[in-house]
Amino acid sequence: MTKRSKKQLAPAPSVDLVALAEVVDLFSTKTVVVLGDFVADAFQFGDITRVSREAPVLILKHRETQIVPGGGANAANNFTALGAKVIPVTAVGEDQAGDRLLELFRAKKVDVSGIHRVKAWTTPTKTRFLAGWAHKVGQQVLRVDYEPDQSLPTEIHSKIQVSLAKALKKADALAVSDYGFGVASPQELAKILSANKRPLLSTLDSRYHLTSYKRAGLHSATPNEGEIEALHHTIIGKNLAELERCGRATLAEMNLESLLITRGRDGLALFQPGMQTVHIPIHGSDQAVDVTGAGDTVLAAYTLALASGASPLEAAHLANIAGGLVVMKRGTATVSRAELLEAIGSSASGKSS
Repeated sequence: MTKRSKKQLAPAPSVDLVALAEVVDLFSTKTVVVLGDFVADAFQFGDITRVSREAPVLILKHRETQIVPGGGANAANNFTALGAKVIPVTAVGEDQAGDRLLELFRAKKVDVSGIHRVKAWTTPTKTRFLAGWAHKVGQQVLRVDYEPDQSLPTEIHSKIQVSLAKALKKADALAVSDYGFGVASPQELAKILSANKRPLLSTLDSRYHLTSYKRAGLHSATPNEGEIEALHHTIIGKNLAELERCGRATLAEMNLESLLITRGRDGLALFQPGMQTVHIPIHGSDQAVDVTGAGDTVLAAYTLALASGASPLEAAHLANIAGGLVVMKRGTATVSRAELLEAIGSSASGKSS
């Protein structure tokens, strides 16, 4: 970026925390379509009993198994926890993991008509084994991933497109959660959005194919720093100049209204055309308990805030607070609307660290 173009960037306005609470109050009035890869996050809990005589490994006595929504399913779960009406559009296998995800969303009164079952297809599943002594918090010792060994059938893709076009007619926003398992197609999405007659806010979280969506006309994206580094074949770390270069290049290439890069313990960086980059410090402690699924929480909070009339800066602050809350929980977790309002209130009164 030249010195001249830097001078042309306008400073960002300040954020009124009271106004953020008013935005959150509107979350329950919004309907969001979540298109993307639904993943099952399985947690196998066991107590350490002894060391095996066969090999130097721990022997765990199985205590319980928990299966919760992960990936795009976790994003949908976060939208629900924040009070929005969610319409998921995705595919899952005819397996135990797929059954469990459907069961979980039905229990939350979510319309599952857009979740298509696929024969001989594996629901992506991340199984984490947590070991601990009796009455102690378990630590993750192993993760095993189960992934589809084939692409989604053409007829399933066709059903997904039909469900998406139908759902968008009654939605306030679209959130795309692309974990690389093939549910979301950038080309098909571009066609559907161009044919949609209603103005619709659209956001993207894509692990591997961020710029493949540049012709879809999306409003915002929420990649993490690692994804931006992979996209630009670089290392950012503490180099803010490199972060600025990569962020501005991505913003321009995708023609976005805003780009929100999550940076772990370094907080968030918000890029907007014609405005200075805003660096937002992490909310709360920088000693995260568990970062699993934090990006899904950020996507949900940021999307809902924008759909509720917040500016990108206000939405980024809300997403930052939500992300700071969820990383203090163990496992794949969500943040509720009540928790978010309480945190905003604490920040406004100066009680937050």
